Amino acid sequence: MLGESAKLNNRTLAIFVNLLPPSKNSMKFSFFKKKDKDVYSIGFYNLENLFDTADDHKTLDNDFTPRGPKKWSNKRYNRKLYKLAKTISELGNKATAHFPVLMGVAEVENENVMQDLIDAEPLQDVNYGFVHYDSPDERGIDTALIYHKDCFEVLYSEPIALLIYQKNGDRDTTRDILYVKGKLNGELIHVFVNHWPSRRAGSDETSFKRVKAAETIREYMANIESDEADPNYIVMGDFNDGPESESIKALMHSERLYNPMEKLLTPERGSANYKRSWMLFDQIMVSHNFLNYEKGTHSFAHANIFDENFLTEFKGKYKGTPYRTYVGRKYIGGYSCLL
Repeated sequence: MLGESAKLNNRTLAIFVNLLPPSKNSMKFSFFKKKDKDVYSIGFYNLENLFDTADDHKTLDNDFTPRGPKKWSNKRYNRKLYKLAKTISELGNKATAHFPVLMGVAEVENENVMQDLIDAEPLQDVNYGFVHYDSPDERGIDTALIYHKDCFEVLYSEPIALLIYQKNGDRDTTRDILYVKGKLNGELIHVFVNHWPSRRAGSDETSFKRVKAAETIREYMANIESDEADPNYIVMGDFNDGPESESIKALMHSERLYNPMEKLLTPERGSANYKRSWMLFDQIMVSHNFLNYEKGTHSFAHANIFDENFLTEFKGKYKGTPYRTYVGRKYIGGYSCLL
């Protein structure tokens, strides 16, 4: 059980899947020996408290202000932007010559930080846009989807409210689920970007919230399927649960989805680390029609955790674990950030 005093202390690494485009769907590639200009990467990255330096009186962002306990300055903010943009720019680059075509992100404060992120030097020349909505989360952290305008056309988007209620009837406000419908190289797909409720009050005590999130997505998919036969789904996010959890099993129950990430978790690898133990809370799932390898469609090729050396501690007892922005209130200057 992960309780409030035992929050994950080392996270997070990015994850990605590679898709073969319609022109190469007759072959299944499980790995790549060289970069392929016709392979497309889709990723997810929990940016861990990407706040600007302004104090938003509507949210609990005081820690991330110049006068707050973390002394969050413009210099630190811009440094974090650069490092996050660098990570995104290099994600999947061993297999493809393209920047990621779709990139789900979590823990972003507002649309301003999203614009600053795609304007940061490593990404500023990429034709990126993004979809973002403010959520009711009390800390003001949201999900968003970055998309490559040359490859993806947004047709429709909306935040899906996650309606969870406390015993007294009050709503437990948390992040919405971001839904985006669009065309990837002309093929219609449905994308869900998630950041499910945390385990802060205990994994067992909060499990029902994440099960509710799974049920919410399944209900939304059922509505899509009433109008569209055999839709293409990509479901990504920080689920705060691993592949074998009750909530992920509930999401997979309908057998609409394939989870390539569950094979990646080992004692030596994951996307989040707690007390030197790896977990895989960050996952990307695709619908089974990505496994058909039919002409005129995209096909699943490969999944991996992006855990390059520059994202990890390079020395000391935490060597190999995610390199953080802060350790407690001490600024380290790494790639992820922890409250």
